[in-house]
Amino acid sequence: MIAFDGTEVIGYAASALVVLSLTMRSILKLRLISLCGSVTFLVYGILIESTPIIITNLCIAAINVWFLRKEFVVRTSGSADLGVSLIRHDSPFLRDFVEYHIDDICHFQPDFSMPVGDDVVAMMLTREGLPAGLVVGHIADDTLHIDLDYVLREHRDSRLGTWLYGQGAQVFRSLGVRRLRADAVTEAHEKYLHRAGFEATAAAHPGELELVL
Repeated sequence: MIAFDGTEVIGYAASALVVLSLTMRSILKLRLISLCGSVTFLVYGILIESTPIIITNLCIAAINVWFLRKEFVVRTSGSADLGVSLIRHDSPFLRDFVEYHIDDICHFQPDFSMPVGDDVVAMMLTREGLPAGLVVGHIADDTLHIDLDYVLREHRDSRLGTWLYGQGAQVFRSLGVRRLRADAVTEAHEKYLHRAGFEATAAAHPGELELVL
């Protein structure tokens, strides 16, 4: 029978945390678990008196702390690295983006199909200048009915939606939109909409939530 002492257990635990971090799609979770792994490896290095392990994991921990700080700044203050840009609803890029992510989109909005018409509006959400999500809807009077509100999995901890419907809401006002409506088609989608500030109102249809800008 193989016997492990306490020091070896710490080393194996550190290795497991590092491997686990590499499986994370969420950037925030990846950094948090990687930080735990590097700190655990640091303890292991101290216990076995290995200077290379100590130095390496001190550096890794510092790097993780630096990037985690950036993540939490985005979450708490709506950092300037979040953005939104209007995009043609019939653009090839938009079509390819939706087709590539359609399985994940349908997990949250299973009835989604790309709307057509002159009243359709599409907005690309960005993080550090790169695509991070998509909002598609159609305008009637001063109301935007949201057909799709989707954020890439790795950016869902960045609170892009909260930013869009708060500090980023000027993009809607520039189109003459004063209220947003969305159908809560799944429990997860409904929770997300409530977190973003949407509420059930008498004016909205059953199952539809509204946000007044």
